[in-house]
Amino acid sequence: METESLGAYLKNRRDRVTPADAGLRTYGTARRVPGLRREELAQLAGVSAGYYTRLEQGQAGTASQQVLDALAKVLRLDPTETAHLHNLARQSGTPRLVRPRPERPHRRVLTLLDALGEASPAVVLGRRGDILAWNRTGHALVAEHLDFDAPQDPARRPSVPRMFFLDPLARELHRNWAELARIHVAYLRLTAGRYPTDARLAELIGELTMRSGEFASLWAKGDVADCTVGRMSLQHPTVGGVDVDYQVWLQPESPDHRLELYTPADRASADALRLLAAQVAGAGAGGREAAAATGAAADEEAVL
Repeated sequence: METESLGAYLKNRRDRVTPADAGLRTYGTARRVPGLRREELAQLAGVSAGYYTRLEQGQAGTASQQVLDALAKVLRLDPTETAHLHNLARQSGTPRLVRPRPERPHRRVLTLLDALGEASPAVVLGRRGDILAWNRTGHALVAEHLDFDAPQDPARRPSVPRMFFLDPLARELHRNWAELARIHVAYLRLTAGRYPTDARLAELIGELTMRSGEFASLWAKGDVADCTVGRMSLQHPTVGGVDVDYQVWLQPESPDHRLELYTPADRASADALRLLAAQVAGAGAGGREAAAATGAAADEEAVL
């Protein structure tokens, strides 16, 4: 999977801005392009048409911050999209992919996760959307059909993007799947711009593009977005309908990692989460009792 180029992103966004959006008159003449022409964008951004053409074709070298900001203004990019534009501009040529070491959640994040207890579902996410850790309520809320201990093994870690597009049970869980899928793809593109040399990320995007037509369609749109707050509407197999608001806490010592917390959006959802937490606590107590009984039996056998 090749990384996105500055030129491809510029063309994608140029096609979305109509002359009317940019304050240009067309006088009813037929146009061959869906959005702005190259020369129109260049004029509005204050650069020569030749320079912009070379920039879009990847032949102009590095663009200055002033030029990029001018282009972003004409293309009506929001702050996240503008940051993505600057990330792409810093890439020179085709980046050489490297395979990063498996991610490890910082001990302070794990301590915070433990301090939350089970009343608040929480998940620790890595750079590529891998689940690095979760509390038992977080596990029960978003993926109770998976092994709770899976995040501890880098080879078995659940991947949120893979779950969304390749796991039918995960898809059935989310009533607002289409909205969340669009956000996940847009955030994955933002991440790809930040880390163009990440071989594991490139492989993930390539796999999803090949195995999911819906992912490929969303990826082709070129949308870019951050993912810090939002709502998940779930049809949970154990507690039924539940709406939760998610909010992401970034980790200063591990900027690639995100602690995602889920809080109830209404009273019925709060009751559902309390029921889920109680079930988790009961299962944990049952497991501890079984372990204690096993240990006691072993001690008795040893005495005999």
